[in-house]
Amino acid sequence: MASLNTVKIFSGSQSRYLSEKIARHYGKDLGGYTLRRFSDGELSPSFEESVRGCDVFLIQSTMPPADNLMELLLMVDACRRASAHYVTVVIPYFGYARQDRKDKPRVSIAAKVVANMLESVGTDRLMTIDLHAGQIQGFFDFPVDHLEGTSVFVPYIKSLNLENLIVASPDVGGAARARNFAKHFNAEIVLCDKHRKRANEIASMQVIGDVEGANVVLVDDLIDTGGTLCKAAQILRDKGAKSVRAVCTHPVMSGAAHDNIANSVLEELVVSDTIPMRHPNDKIRVLTVAELFAKAIGRIRDHESISSLFINH
Repeated sequence: MASLNTVKIFSGSQSRYLSEKIARHYGKDLGGYTLRRFSDGELSPSFEESVRGCDVFLIQSTMPPADNLMELLLMVDACRRASAHYVTVVIPYFGYARQDRKDKPRVSIAAKVVANMLESVGTDRLMTIDLHAGQIQGFFDFPVDHLEGTSVFVPYIKSLNLENLIVASPDVGGAARARNFAKHFNAEIVLCDKHRKRANEIASMQVIGDVEGANVVLVDDLIDTGGTLCKAAQILRDKGAKSVRAVCTHPVMSGAAHDNIANSVLEELVVSDTIPMRHPNDKIRVLTVAELFAKAIGRIRDHESISSLFINH
């Protein structure tokens, strides 16, 4: 028999802009929640209503990671100590996902550390979208619902009616992501092979594939400083591409990212609202993932399949 526990949705302090839209699409108001800070910055979250016996959904992207992640951990702990029935953390942007393996000696696997912390406070389930690497799901010993941004981005790109469309990945590691996107258009893919000197600094890049006369769509999970994306776009244009636009789920947009995008050859950058846009930019179009998350919450409540939300279905 399906559970009839009351669903309650709460937002962390930095994701309220998205949480309100998710709750509205779900058909419910956000629950009462307050975050207090001591003068030294210590966090003290509290819920302003009972969660006893409820199925609780806590929405919080972890950007910038440290404070937002700590707040989320304390929210889960507070729910557990208040006798919530089931606690699902909804993390639209999962911070530290780029540190998913040991790529050189004596470094941490931060994504696994975050998984351990979420489990240690009593999290029952995680919902997120477009992880940097899908295998991060294996770091968790509880269910993970990994939504796909293609559900939002593919209809928009189709609406542009681009001829001779080619999908590109700004690095070889994103080949699978580009191929998954391209199959919705029966399009070919090309790869940009990059070599880094250090984080956020590219030494060289070359294109694998032919883009002459094509309308190219660069696909990536996130954009940070924009250096890789802008360099890839310039090289694709130099190789004869008719136009280049980019699709990135998570707009981290640190450093000089906005200037890099504004001064690039990109026609436009299409992103989601997993992270709020701090500055206006005429080249950036924001599509919301609120309805997608709201539908996923409803399916979890009703014990229905999440995969029905994927565009393949």
